[in-house]
Order: sequence, then structure tokens, then C-alpha cells
Amino acid sequence: MVIHFICWPSTKLAWILALLLNLVMMIQVHGQSPSGFVSIDCGFRNSSSYNDTTTGIQFDPDGGFVESGMAKQMTQEFMANARNEQQKTLRSFPDGSRNCYTLPSTIGKKYLLRATFTYGNYDRLNKTRDRSLFLFGLHVGVNLWEVVNLTNIDPSNMIWKEVLTIAPSNSMSVCLINFGSGIPFISSLELRPLKDASYPFVNISVSLNLDDRVRFGTVPEEITRYPTDDYDRYWVTFPNKPNLMILSTTNKVDSLPGNNYFNVPSAIMQNALTVDMNSSGLSISVNSRPERAVLPIFHFAEINGSNPNRRFNIYSVDRLLFSDFSPSRFQVDSVHENGRFLYNPRAFILNKTRNSTLQPLINAAELYSLVRMDNLTTNSDDVNYMKEVKKNYNLRPISWNGDPCSPREYSWEGLTCDYTKSNQNPRIVSVNLSMSGLKGGLAVSFLNMVSLENLDLSHNNLTGSIPDYHLKSLKILNLSNNQLVGPIPDSILQRFQAGLLELRLEGNPICSKVKDTYCSNKKNDIHVLLITVTVSVVLVSLLVLMCIIWKLCWKGKLEDHEDYATNEEETSLNVDIRRFTYAELKLITNEFQSIIGKGGFGIVYHGILENGDEVAVKVLMETSIAESTDFLPEVQTLSKVHHKNLVTLKGYCQNKKCLALIYDFMSRGNLQQLIRGGDDYSLNWEQRLHIALDAAQGLEYLHESCTPSIVHRDVKTPNILLDKNLVGIISDFGLSRAFNDAHTHISTVAAALLAS
Repeated sequence: MVIHFICWPSTKLAWILALLLNLVMMIQVHGQSPSGFVSIDCGFRNSSSYNDTTTGIQFDPDGGFVESGMAKQMTQEFMANARNEQQKTLRSFPDGSRNCYTLPSTIGKKYLLRATFTYGNYDRLNKTRDRSLFLFGLHVGVNLWEVVNLTNIDPSNMIWKEVLTIAPSNSMSVCLINFGSGIPFISSLELRPLKDASYPFVNISVSLNLDDRVRFGTVPEEITRYPTDDYDRYWVTFPNKPNLMILSTTNKVDSLPGNNYFNVPSAIMQNALTVDMNSSGLSISVNSRPERAVLPIFHFAEINGSNPNRRFNIYSVDRLLFSDFSPSRFQVDSVHENGRFLYNPRAFILNKTRNSTLQPLINAAELYSLVRMDNLTTNSDDVNYMKEVKKNYNLRPISWNGDPCSPREYSWEGLTCDYTKSNQNPRIVSVNLSMSGLKGGLAVSFLNMVSLENLDLSHNNLTGSIPDYHLKSLKILNLSNNQLVGPIPDSILQRFQAGLLELRLEGNPICSKVKDTYCSNKKNDIHVLLITVTVSVVLVSLLVLMCIIWKLCWKGKLEDHEDYATNEEETSLNVDIRRFTYAELKLITNEFQSIIGKGGFGIVYHGILENGDEVAVKVLMETSIAESTDFLPEVQTLSKVHHKNLVTLKGYCQNKKCLALIYDFMSRGNLQQLIRGGDDYSLNWEQRLHIALDAAQGLEYLHESCTPSIVHRDVKTPNILLDKNLVGIISDFGLSRAFNDAHTHISTVAAALLAS
């Protein structure tokens, strides 16, 4: 920037003061963030904000935007390679399946939202290099934005994710989702407002996830951002390659009238890429995933000083997108298919037309993938009232992060939501905060929720009187065992007397002078008495019956016990796992009471070890024992298999009348049960993908890392178990075989089985 000054001697002092004032104003402007920018340094431990040394943007610590997580910093060895100050610190979320940031926004406003991640070996576990899967999810609001995959990357690398979206309210949440494949963390969060006319295909139901944004030409910086780009978009410099030619100009490149939806900076458009005269086309490879719908946006400007004849066609592989295109001179011409998405484009090709004098050129390009905003947020009034309750009682349950009802699998503990109206926002119909340590008065916010039907605040330390509520939806109000005093509001008494409200107030001072049923709980006392008498009679009858059966069967049971005891094999296997006796199996399975699975091999029982660990006990049928020549070799083989996606063999039973395998218990059952399990729980595609990845990792370990290698040969949904975090665990190695290079026919059979 060049500044010209005109001075007169009599005004020398005034000129100096004006110059100093100008410099101060320039410094202040540089140190302030543009209007609407929200910039958060996650895990930053200082309480004050700071200005980024490169951009001048003000960054704030994240304490006011998140309620959970732990502040961490990268190890010292990676500090010197940090791209900026924000990458040196991070916030880690080892607890909870969903942890959320809440950012201020304007309802209906269009934004660019960016999150960055630099691992920096902050936990000193080298998780990005230990060959294990390291990924977690990102939600924008209540919808999946992207999966952050840090598997096998350099710990010093900065990964960033961007999404263009519309704020559904005056706040926007960004949530990290724990898939059970690495602890989620985040380095920085940045929210940038866009013009309403920008990216016209973004709307309330469609957001755009950034796959790539590149600028072409020779520039010193790897990433161009603010202040070159008013919206602080990241433009990555495309690397130079053979046979490519760089064009540049110092002339300003303006937006084409009527085509200013993208506001590409002039500095970006002053450089372009073309090919030499021996080439007729320019190919741009794309790394999009086949299952994704992608939207390309090309930015062109003719920056040749003469009046060139440059015309070309634009293809997606063999599909013609735009024909006989000629870029405008020194004006940005942005080309896209009006929000039309493509599937698996792989490459875009710019081919010179026959009547063109010059080869094609390109200045910049953007590639986005579709993010569907299908999940609806909880009704805004219900959200606000629950936030007031949360603040009033200082409640911080792990699950109380993000939206209270959506997505369903992450709804807040203690709430029941109504999802029956598919085109309307979920409503909260039940709140259960019994025994939650609530203190103080009864919050009015609870019963301002017009859809609330059941409110249970029993067994807390609520004091004061009951406010006068006029809520027709409420059917059950349980305030028992608190410290509430009277009087009871007429609106509540009238609904109780009309039979429209079940009211419970026993255990409160308010009931010291009141003998009505809502204080005495007589109905419940009668029920308890009837149940007690009935249970006592049944227990006495059962005891008499058991004595008779015991006398009749004692001898046979004793002989049976002795028979099994004498049939224990004397020679144990040379394996480093526990050997159980038949008597121990009976003890841990409670006499084989709880059946959790059946198959051609026999029956699987639920068991509990002495230390409280839950196990699954697979017992072979007696008719199969004589034919089971593979049992003991299988025990020897599987005792050496250790992987997080393979079921752990904890022990075995070697008895002439009972052969059994003891595994870790998987609380979510198997994949087939969960897929066919009905409406209580359904897997989304994100969860299905990660279960498939888990299974693939287990198989890869068997094939590549075992010595000798093992082929499973019976991979199917019943044999993929799921733990409490929905991590896929491969089980049932009954058809597995070890193989080596001399037995390649086995791998061929395995491949055929897997392909089928």
C-alpha cells in the first residue's frame, strides 16, 4: 500500500499526530477479528484471548463454549513444526459417546464452519502410528458431518474439515462422536459468516462438506486464507507437475456481473494453470469416495494479455458437463451444474475444441460432498427450558451434551422424547430426575414445557412451595420425598380431583397436615401388602416342592456330579489360558440357567466369573463331543490370537462328557440380532460402516499377522458380535483353519466363501 502526504511547515506537528493516529488505527484493525468471526483455540489454558500472528484474527479459549473434555498439548518434539498457535493445544474427550461445543450464530444465517485436528502425540501413545484404527465422528448440529480418520498419519500433520451450513437457531453445536476406535479430540473451531447469496445450493436441508479447494499457479504459501480471502476459506496451492505451464497477471480480476455467488479473491484468480502446446487437454484427478454425491465448482478467468481464442469442453470422465466454454477476460467465471451432484467422478478433463487457438486453463476449483440435514432438532422451546433446568440445578450428566432428543441414540439420559410426527421437531414428554441431588425451589421451566406428560423429581432436596402451573398435558407429577411446603395450587388440585393427574407428594412437610391419597400413598401400600403375601405363599410352596424333588433326585445328582468329576482329562493343554472344571462351569453359569445362543455345535450360556467379569460359555453337545477332533487344536490356535476385533478366549473345559470354550461376553449380542431386532434400536449407516471396518481389521489380522495365518471361512452376521460401544468382534472360529504357503488351496476356498 502506498500513502501520499502533502505537508506545509505550519502543520508539521499536526501531520505527525495524524500519522501516529493512522498507525494506531491500522494496528487496532489488524488485531481485531472481522465481524461475525468466531475463532476458538481448543484446550488453550490461558483465560485471555490472543491475536494470531499470521492472520491477526482473535482467538478465544474454549472454556465458554464446552462443558466437558480435558485440555492437552502436543509433545515438545512436535511444537516446532506446529502450523500455528492453535495446533499446539487441543481438547480430548475420553468420557461419553458425544461431546459438543456450542457456538453463537444467527438463525437462518449461512456459515463456513471449520474444525482442525493435530494429534502431536499428546497422549504419548503414538495412536496414529500403531496400525490400529483411529477415527471418530463429527456432527454439525444433529447430523453427521464427516468422519475424522487419523489412522497412519504423521502426528505433526494438521487435518481440517469444513462444512457450509445454515444455522438452525441462534446457536450451533459441533459434536465429536466416539466410535470406540480412538479418543476424539479437537485443536480449533472457526465459524465464518457468508453472504446470503453465497453457495446458493446450501439450504436448511442440504449442507456441503469440503472435499477439496485448490488454487493453481506459483505462490509461496501452501495455504492461502484471510486476509486474502474475506471469508477465511483455505485455498491449497496445487503442486507443479511436468508439462504444466503457469500463467499470471497483475491485473485485477473482478467478479462477472450476475455471477458473484463465490466471491473468489482477485489474488487467487491472477494465477492459472494450462498445458504446453503438445497437449490438447488438462486432467484433474479427484479423490472422492464412490458412495458420495459430489458437487464440483470451477473458477475460470482469461488472464492472457492479448485477445486469445481459448475454447474447451469440460468432462467428468466420459460425460460432457459443459461444451465450448470460453473464459471471460479478467473476470471470474464460476461454472457449476446448479447444485447437481455427481457420483464417483474420479477425474475432470478440460479438452481443447477444434477451433480453439490455445489450450484450456483453470484458475481455481472447489469440490464438495453432500451432507443431508435429515435429523430434526428438538423443539426449540423444550431445548431452552431444559437448558434453564440444567443451569438452575447445575446439572452436568455426561450424556447431557448437544441436542436433548436428536439423534435418538444420543438423547439425554432421563428424558423421553416423542418422535411420532416425522415432519415435526421431537418433543420432550417425560423427565425423570429422581435421586439427582436437586436443591432449591421447583423450577418453573419444567412445567412450561407444553408437551410434558410425566415429571418425576422424587427423592431430591427441593424446598419451598409448588408454583401454580396450568399445564394440561401433564398426567403424572411425582414430587415425593422432598422438602416442599404448602399450599398446593388449585390448578393442580383440580386436575388431580378430576382424575386427570396422578399426584404423589408423600415424604414432604406439605403432607404433615394433609391426609389425602396423594400424601398417604395407601394404594401403593395395599399393593405392596398383596405382593408380599402372595410372594410369601409362593416361596413356601416352592420350598416344600424343592425338598421333595431333592430327596427324589439326590442320589442321581450325586452320581452325575461324581461321574463328571471323574471324567476330567488328566493331561492339560500347553496353553496360557485358564482351564475350567465342569464343576466351575456349573458355578459360573448358575447351573446353566441363562441361554444366550444356540447352534449346531451346542448351546451358549451366560456366566459370571469370581471377579465379576461376564463371559459366554459355549458348550458342545454330547452327541458332538466324540466327533469333535478339531476342538483341542482350535483351543491351542485361538489361545494365541489377540486382537481388539477378535473375541478373546478366556478359557476352556476339557472333560470326556463336556467340552466348552469360555469367551468374553458381548452385551449387544450379534450383528444379525441388531439388524433384525425391530424398532427399539436401529443402526445408522455410520455405525454399519464402522462395524464393517472392525470386522475387516479382525480378518486382516488373522490373514496377515498370525503365524501361521488363519482363514475364518464362516464370516456372517451371527458371527460378528458387538460390545457395549458397538465395536464389531469376530467370533466362532469353528470353521477356521491355519494355512501356510504350502496349503494355498485353503485360502482359495476361504476367498470363495467370503465372496459368496
